[in-house]
Amino acid sequence: MIKDGPVWNRPLQRDFLPFVGAGSKPARDLILHILTFFRKKVENLSGKVVKVSGPLVVATGLTDADMADVVRVGPKRLIGEILTMNGDSASIQVYEETSGLGPGAEVVTTGAPLSVELGPGMIENIYDGIQRPLEEIMKVAGANITRGIELPGLSREKKWEFTPTVKSGDKVVGGDVIGTVPETVSVLHKIMLPPHLSGTILSITAGEYTVTDPVGILVDDKGQRHELCMMQRWPVRVGRPYKHKYPPKTPLLSGQRIVDTFFPVAKGGTAAIPGPFGSGKTVMQHQMAKWSDVDIVIYIGCGERGNEMTDVLREFPELVDPRNGEPLMKRTVLIANTSDMPVAAREASIYTGITIAEYFRDMGYDVAVIADSTSRWAEALREMSGRLEEMPGEEGYPAYLSSRLSQFYERSGVVECLGGDEERRGSLTAIGAVSPPGGDLSEPVSQATMRITKVFWALDASLAYRRHFPAINWLTSHSLYLDSLKPWYDENLGEEFMRNRNQAMAILQEEASLNEIVQLVGKDSLSPADQLTLETAKMIREDFLQQNGFMEVDWYSSYERQEKMLGMILDYDKFCREAVAQGAKPTDLFEIPFRERMGRAKSVPDADMPTVYADMAEEMAEQIRMAVEKGGEEL
Repeated sequence: MIKDGPVWNRPLQRDFLPFVGAGSKPARDLILHILTFFRKKVENLSGKVVKVSGPLVVATGLTDADMADVVRVGPKRLIGEILTMNGDSASIQVYEETSGLGPGAEVVTTGAPLSVELGPGMIENIYDGIQRPLEEIMKVAGANITRGIELPGLSREKKWEFTPTVKSGDKVVGGDVIGTVPETVSVLHKIMLPPHLSGTILSITAGEYTVTDPVGILVDDKGQRHELCMMQRWPVRVGRPYKHKYPPKTPLLSGQRIVDTFFPVAKGGTAAIPGPFGSGKTVMQHQMAKWSDVDIVIYIGCGERGNEMTDVLREFPELVDPRNGEPLMKRTVLIANTSDMPVAAREASIYTGITIAEYFRDMGYDVAVIADSTSRWAEALREMSGRLEEMPGEEGYPAYLSSRLSQFYERSGVVECLGGDEERRGSLTAIGAVSPPGGDLSEPVSQATMRITKVFWALDASLAYRRHFPAINWLTSHSLYLDSLKPWYDENLGEEFMRNRNQAMAILQEEASLNEIVQLVGKDSLSPADQLTLETAKMIREDFLQQNGFMEVDWYSSYERQEKMLGMILDYDKFCREAVAQGAKPTDLFEIPFRERMGRAKSVPDADMPTVYADMAEEMAEQIRMAVEKGGEEL
């Protein structure tokens, strides 16, 4: 109130001495000294714009401002963040369009870093890069985001049914769950004590509250009282604390056969999806967001085309979660920061998304962050770095590109959450898309991402042009989680699963070397064993790896289906090799009716799959036996 009023524009004595009264001179001097101190403090928290360069604004007079402080710029109060400080001069990254802003405009710092509001109401919500709810903005300002609009991330009107899990007199520490809220039918929101608080619960009451209403009172060790509410704030660039981080040992089931069987990612792991334009990065990201075996999905559309985000907004409410039959939006948070939005906000959107993800991880949930795409985020870094006149690194990207990417991906992991109640573990899996220009994987963002992430799903444009989706190249992709996940596969799927996987990969690699010979001398000149290798590899590629994202039966494949399909293909390979040794002709083996049925195996409904697959296996054995008999008769 003091800061914004007109009192600072007039002489101090004239305004405040009447309020001091006719007291003693020492008293009046003391009050005047205090008022002067506060005036200087307030004045040092505001400054004037001296330069505007796109999203970069330089302001002077911010003596007491700090790095990373959020500021309000100009008469429209545009939101920005301080990047660098040089004396009282601050370089500010503005997250909104700066057209019309000029020198002399006022800049006021909030004195706090860029933070997000964490509490009930985030699930099913759609935010921009700095956690402004887009649906609420549309109600207030229409289809376009009005510059400087201020709306809280969580609704202050909506009431939630709060049920305490602690009682008066209980000792609690930071991270303890003090109550629950049924946010959606799929998510039970756990209200946690902020990490910095601990003490004794003085009172806590069940009922309907808004996120800012006090639900209880805590008395800390110093005897101070703290009102507890269902909302807390957290700075986005600071990772949330935890007790301990564990190595990931459980695979993330995505329903995509090439991912789950060949290049799995662990819960709490990191993965990258690089690929050129049109290779299916966004569709792959959508599939991971739709069908991943996680409790919460945070989807970040960072600098992507608006129509792609529109597809997400249209599809997700209609899709059904295979685990509970509820709409997928019931466990999803969307952050939409499209290519037509201010470039600087892209940089914040990544951190906003992963902070929200960490919050749900701290509840003990498995969370997946889907970032589409980190290349657009890196481009925002490059633009801001150029405007700051920093020394450029490779291809103009800043020298700290790798460290910033690391900061993002390193916030993933399997952790033991804070709290003294019981051992509560959560996981955060980070999956980022990379869009290298022209599909060149040697460019800086791809290379930096490859050094950090442990799973690399390399998309291939040539596969996409042949309509082979997911267009993941099995020869250039890799997963470093295979060794750590092997005990889980052996225990839950049997030791044969990993053996089959390794055998299938060996067949595909052998096919790649045989293709060079085929191009020179033709397929017919190969030995029967080599011809069989090519035929089996074709089955693996077309009947197993290829999936139809528009076919309801095939867009999600369980481990059971994957195991049976791959097992049948490899059994075919094994039996055919035995048949060739007994005199069967390769051409007869390639033309048996089983081959056609195997091509349609992916479209068999889940309910019929066990019986149909068992019948197919019996038919295959019988048809191969008949081919052997036919070959013997001809001899």
